[in-house]
Amino acid sequence: MSAQRILVVEDEKDMSLGLRDILESEGYEVVTAGTGREGLHLAGKKTPDCIILDLMLPDVSGYEVCEQIRQKKLTTPILMLTARAQEYDKIRGFKVGADDYLTKPFGIGELLARVMALLRRHGGYGVADLDEVRVGSSVVDARHFIVRRDGVDHSMSHYEVELFKLLYSRVNQPVGRDEILLKIWGATESFPTNRTVDNFIVKLRKKIEEDYRNPRHILTVYGVGYKLSP
Repeated sequence: MSAQRILVVEDEKDMSLGLRDILESEGYEVVTAGTGREGLHLAGKKTPDCIILDLMLPDVSGYEVCEQIRQKKLTTPILMLTARAQEYDKIRGFKVGADDYLTKPFGIGELLARVMALLRRHGGYGVADLDEVRVGSSVVDARHFIVRRDGVDHSMSHYEVELFKLLYSRVNQPVGRDEILLKIWGATESFPTNRTVDNFIVKLRKKIEEDYRNPRHILTVYGVGYKLSP
């Protein structure tokens, strides 16, 4: 079995070399890029299993790189690195398609744990093998990370797909927030939190429901969590 390939997009040479050494010591194949444009090129050419993307790059920002990767319909999980710790920056990263967010400085153990969690969750609950899953008037294509509603395609992030697949695997049964955190994010630490789950539920509702403020399919089970009723 070939090694999983990780693309590191980082302009600081010492950081890039350090990440390469750490990841290669764990058995990963590592490809590096020093600019955003080079990272975009390699994301399409090298088909990495995971991308570690720095926010501050010399040509284009990590936000722009992430957004363009998603516009190209590439579903590779993206871990964004940044020195910024503001919640606004994290939310902006998630909005453009990042799957996880790690603030510098960080520990080696935490970095590896997050990479392993992203790789482990890339795939999952069997829904990816289905071409189409109809939910009300929407069609969810988990394989291509798309929700199609009223003739319009809405792209989904890695976490949105994994959350949908978990709910779909337990159709009409409530799934608790703590279980969602453990299975989707792999932890119950301070971040992500139950608020993270709620925020991603809202994102799914906006893409799937006809009226996300009055959902008919992704339902809240008060005191427990959420359930999917197709």
